[in-house]
Amino acid sequence: MKELTSLKNPVVQAARALDTAKERTRQGAFLCDGEHMAGEALSVCPERVRTLFVQQDCLERFAALVDKAPASAEVYTVPQNVMAAISQVKTPQGIAAVVALPESVPLDEQQGRLMLLENVQDPGNVGTILRTLDAAGFAGCILTPGCADPYAPKALRATMGSALRIPLSFVDSAVEAVEVLNQRGYATIAASLDGEPFYQREALSEQVCVLIGNEGQGLTPQAQAACTHRYKLPMRGGSESLNAGIAAAVMMYDLMNR
Repeated sequence: MKELTSLKNPVVQAARALDTAKERTRQGAFLCDGEHMAGEALSVCPERVRTLFVQQDCLERFAALVDKAPASAEVYTVPQNVMAAISQVKTPQGIAAVVALPESVPLDEQQGRLMLLENVQDPGNVGTILRTLDAAGFAGCILTPGCADPYAPKALRATMGSALRIPLSFVDSAVEAVEVLNQRGYATIAASLDGEPFYQREALSEQVCVLIGNEGQGLTPQAQAACTHRYKLPMRGGSESLNAGIAAAVMMYDLMNR
């Protein structure tokens, strides 16, 4: 365990920079900030933890987490002002971990029930969907380039650690991904306002992928056309649509239950 006290230290500066997508890509890493997220990283993927920062007056509190740090990780104690600079929240909890980005999972390796996000731009929605699919028992998620980065601070906090457990595939095109899944025998479901009633759907196999589109425009016409099914949730009140994360949650849980 080493001590870092300067904000100008390169290790500190590198960790601080991870709040930008450019730096996360350049360094091939992201920051798990706080007790829960750092603890998840140390439990789920300890081999990917590169650096662990612990505030000096929190060492006793986080002793059990420090003990989980792999031998390959650098462990640093830092004063409060350095932790505040590294942290991506207003009230730091006194611990943070730099974690290596995982490789994108090849699409042909994804199995079971899946979710595909096309141009879902709000990081809170992306994070919420990942957390929900993890809770619902879906097996993986596919994201197009127009989606918010699931390893961005806001998205990562919304996942509550699910981004560390769920296999993620980053694809160039929703249409191409759907075509691959169709060839594998998947039922691909487009969430569409002009689709068939979701609760009156035909029986589907467990090999299913739900597509959720952009918050304002929904799925592209090309992605909808490529899917084997198009369904809509009932809107019995005055609202025309649901939030992307809520719509995804409703559909996932219903698919898991019948």
